[in-house]
Amino acid sequence: MTNTSDDQPRWQSVDASAYDKQWSDLESAGASVHGEVDFVQRFSPASVLDAGCGSGRVAIELAARGCDVVGVDLDGPFIQAARTKAPHLDFHQADLAAVNLGRTFDAIVMAGNVMIFVTPGTEGEVIDRLTAHLSPGGRLISGFQLGRGLSASRYEELCAAAGLVAEERWSSWERDAASPGDTYAVFVHRLPA
Repeated sequence: MTNTSDDQPRWQSVDASAYDKQWSDLESAGASVHGEVDFVQRFSPASVLDAGCGSGRVAIELAARGCDVVGVDLDGPFIQAARTKAPHLDFHQADLAAVNLGRTFDAIVMAGNVMIFVTPGTEGEVIDRLTAHLSPGGRLISGFQLGRGLSASRYEELCAAAGLVAEERWSSWERDAASPGDTYAVFVHRLPA
């Protein structure tokens, strides 16, 4: 699923129905598949941008819980799958390094390893564009695997350069404590009011 060329995204489109089936199977087996939504809801946002929304799993659940949600993803088949599942929601096909929705949000979530799949070298542009979509006091919430092209320290530097203040870091969406050997991290950064 990754592309290691330095000037290309690290992702390749996958079958949206197969992707959705894995989550459906997990839910059918009794697993909680909405940890990211539970995490985001701790901040009680009225509006959320699901950046890198894929086929809409997180956006659809946030909307079901009462949030005004917009989803953005570069992958056309995934956006089409999201629109098919939730035609009442607003989904956009766009590159996060250039997106401009003309509005701001209380929170932005990047739940699916989004930051390690953007085109190498555009990570700062992505964070800058997303920061431009945050309301004052809003939060950028991101979770991704470490050691796959973007370190925790580099991500923190990019967020600070965009004017964001670090609030929290965890090793999972269930808020397990962060430690030096983590292979996954969840970050919360706030745009000062």
